[in-house]
Amino acid sequence: MDACFKAFDKDEDLSLNINEFTELLKSLFRNEKGKPYPIDAYMCNELFMIFNQSGDGSMSKAEFAYCWNNWVKKIVRPVSAFIVVDVQNDFISGSLSISKCSAGHNGEEVVPAINKLVETVPFNVYAYSLDWHPADHLSFVDNVHLRKFHASSKIQDPSRVKEMDTVVFEGPPMTEQRLWPRHCVQNSWGAEFHKDLKVPKGSIFVYKGLDSFVESYSTFYDNLKQHETKLKSELFKREVMDVYVCGLATDVCVASTAFHAQELGFRTILIDDCSRGIDMEAINEAKAQIIEDHGLVVNSSEVKALVQGRDRRLELGYAWAIQCRKNILYPPKNRNSRYNPVKDENETQGSDPASQSLTNSNTVVAANA
Repeated sequence: MDACFKAFDKDEDLSLNINEFTELLKSLFRNEKGKPYPIDAYMCNELFMIFNQSGDGSMSKAEFAYCWNNWVKKIVRPVSAFIVVDVQNDFISGSLSISKCSAGHNGEEVVPAINKLVETVPFNVYAYSLDWHPADHLSFVDNVHLRKFHASSKIQDPSRVKEMDTVVFEGPPMTEQRLWPRHCVQNSWGAEFHKDLKVPKGSIFVYKGLDSFVESYSTFYDNLKQHETKLKSELFKREVMDVYVCGLATDVCVASTAFHAQELGFRTILIDDCSRGIDMEAINEAKAQIIEDHGLVVNSSEVKALVQGRDRRLELGYAWAIQCRKNILYPPKNRNSRYNPVKDENETQGSDPASQSLTNSNTVVAANA
């Protein structure tokens, strides 16, 4: 840290100004060939103000220490998880084969692409999810007669319901539900992984959709967020920062997993060519949402350099800076005080779940200006 600080403190005043910090950013955010990514003045100022906690325009060495330990070091040596979503027989060649859907995708194509990443990329954590439904699950169109419709449901006659229709069940809990063909029933062939899918030893397995009365797309939560899976706690326990998501279907379970990963504070990357979906419009909307929330959509050929910290993207750097901001108390002089202001001496920091993966021993409270 000392050598880095000294190298960028060009005027030797024992602090970094915005221009010196900008040079650090240019050095940090580079592609795998060493070419800097473009960084505009707005982003430089945003990042500077996050770590210049006092808001005085001069980043002290103590402030830089927090920046170094909780941001720079983690960007250079990211801890990554590879999350493979629902690469199961029913979604590939079974009852809910995505090849029958409007996008016309072939789900089997993801298998060799995923296997190549397993063989060549040194992820720290591997997690595989499975849709794992009981026979009476509410998402099955042939179970529609088992539950009463809510008055708000546009369809009230069970005999008129067809696959892909959306109804509202009375509950409890009241649930708006898209109806699918029967799929991934527990212990059935359709619920098994594709026979050629490679699953590394020690992988985390996440079974979802076990509750007959609640749909569950995401690998983190059910659709009503009544229950969470073990995945969040497993990733926090392993201090994961980056989540790489792929599988089936891009616009349903993969997208829901990615959205929740971003919500939880993980830097999130969708691997496009390792995913296939149902509807092209919904697929494109999901990708756009991930990018808007400071995630990435990449090809599998880009993944290894990202995982190894040789390709360091500004979007992901900013996403992690936002998580760091949650662990800093700001005085009024810093505009970030609107997010996390200094209140009183007894207030604790890091209450957001994502802050569990920050380095607590290096948390800094900004002094009152």
